[in-house]
Amino acid sequence: MYYVYIIKSRRDSGIYIGCTNNLKERVNKHNQNKSVFTRFRGPWEVRYYEAFYSKEDAFRRESKLKKNARGLQELKKRIKKSLE
Repeated sequence: MYYVYIIKSRRDSGIYIGCTNNLKERVNKHNQNKSVFTRFRGPWEVRYYEAFYSKEDAFRRESKLKKNARGLQELKKRIKKSLE
C-alpha cells in the first residue's frame, strides 16, 4: 500500500503533504527532523491519509494536491475539523 498523507505541526499549525509506503515510519522520520522540508517545525501528527494500491496513483494524487490549489482547498474544506 502507498499513502498520501497530511500532517500538521503542533508548533505552528502548518501542514505538509507527502507520500510513502510506510506511513508510521515516515511520520517518525518527520518527528526526528530527518526530513529537510519539515525540519524545525515538529512535532507532527497525522491528520488525514488516503491509501492506494498503486505507487503511481499515490504519487499522482500527491502531486495534484501540491500543485492544484483548488483541489487542496476542496480537501481542506471537506476535512476542516480534522485540521483544527
